Amino acid sequence: MGVFAAVDLGASSGRVMLGRVENGQVRLDEVARFENRPVRLNGSLHWNIVDLYQGVLDGLRTLVDGLEGETLTSIGIDTWAVDYALLAADGSMLGIPFHYRDARNDGEHADLFLRNGIAQLPFNTVYQLLTESTDRLASAHRMLMIPDLLAYWLTGIAAGEVTNASTSGMLDPTTRQWDRELVAEVGLKPDMLPTLLVPGERIGSLRPDVAALVGSRADVVAVGTHDTASAIVAVPAESSSFAYIASGTWSLVGVEAPGPVISAAARDAGFTNEAGVDGTVRLLRNVMGLWLVQESLRQWERDGVTYSLGDLLAEAESLGGVGAVVDPDLPVFLPPGDMPSRIAEECRAAGVPVPSTPAETVRCIMDSLAAAYARSVRTAGELAGIDIETVHIVGGGSQNELLCQLTADATGLPVVAGPVEGSALGNVLVQARAAGAIAGGVAEMRHVVGRSFPLTRYLPRGADAGS
Repeated sequence: MGVFAAVDLGASSGRVMLGRVENGQVRLDEVARFENRPVRLNGSLHWNIVDLYQGVLDGLRTLVDGLEGETLTSIGIDTWAVDYALLAADGSMLGIPFHYRDARNDGEHADLFLRNGIAQLPFNTVYQLLTESTDRLASAHRMLMIPDLLAYWLTGIAAGEVTNASTSGMLDPTTRQWDRELVAEVGLKPDMLPTLLVPGERIGSLRPDVAALVGSRADVVAVGTHDTASAIVAVPAESSSFAYIASGTWSLVGVEAPGPVISAAARDAGFTNEAGVDGTVRLLRNVMGLWLVQESLRQWERDGVTYSLGDLLAEAESLGGVGAVVDPDLPVFLPPGDMPSRIAEECRAAGVPVPSTPAETVRCIMDSLAAAYARSVRTAGELAGIDIETVHIVGGGSQNELLCQLTADATGLPVVAGPVEGSALGNVLVQARAAGAIAGGVAEMRHVVGRSFPLTRYLPRGADAGS
């Protein structure tokens, strides 16, 4: 048996989860949850990283206090991708990390796909670094991705981890090491980037001062520190013929490939090759995801009305398809703001019915996401040469019954929904394997998931399924 802490930070909230592995099964319990609310400073959008770190410390303390004689085996951290901090020689931060939705990331950049296998998105780390001032880069001693920064504060060890590093656009997709020539081209000194670890390697023990705050001297272990990398470990697939949708603020839609797919066809379709656990490649496409719903709810609340998402989804389902479908990946939907008005405007421009109620807006979002998922699943299978038999949805979106059913209808394939806490679960599984609490590769870890959690299966409806 092992006892593990999973620190799982998403774009809208953070969690500290307690994982226990015993008799070939894993159990997860949420210990702490805290908001991840960005801050606007001097006209720029930043992550409130110090507040997040305090949430991590408080959550770990609560977890340790509740163990009642058990010993915490290790801690793993996963977060979103692409964002980073610059550190001075003494380890202090040079400013507060920018948010990937900040306006500084607007603009066009050179297409590096055939070099790094990463889709050309304006907020990729490599492009963010091009917006940095020469003076700030010259003052920097180290660059760390967000999960690596948190691990550094916990342990005092500055290390990188390959799954999150791969999203930076500065990794060689074949060697999985830093592309030193590209690093130099964006203005970084060669020694600014940390040595890369793979999931399962030990980073270090908690610093003495941190151990005193938390109540444990547990090790911090590198997991799939990109939350999607951890989530895909937790896909309870029974074969390799599956597609996945890691559904949350973003939706990551793709397949698991044995190697990178770097071709003009993959580039033109907007796919990216991200490093996965155990040398796998996540050939996937970013779809805007439930961000559209989250921002709509926030706008309606700013307008003075608070809606229950459950009630809106029930009403949206009763509407049936309203015929209003937009491309959820349009750049206009990326920044925070009045999402319902933007959706209405895009419907108007596309010549489709314009939603006039919150429920119609939510139905438009659900239909649009399902259509985008279907396109991405079909293309991913074609690019990787995989005959997809099942679509797995993990993460918060797996609880959205309407979205899951619409996805089955749009793809014409069975959809298996669950588990919900995919990122935290994959985080724990990699720690557990490193500690010897479970054995085997990714397939064996997925069998553990299938034995441990209830799953819901959705079958496509109607003659038009899959069209």
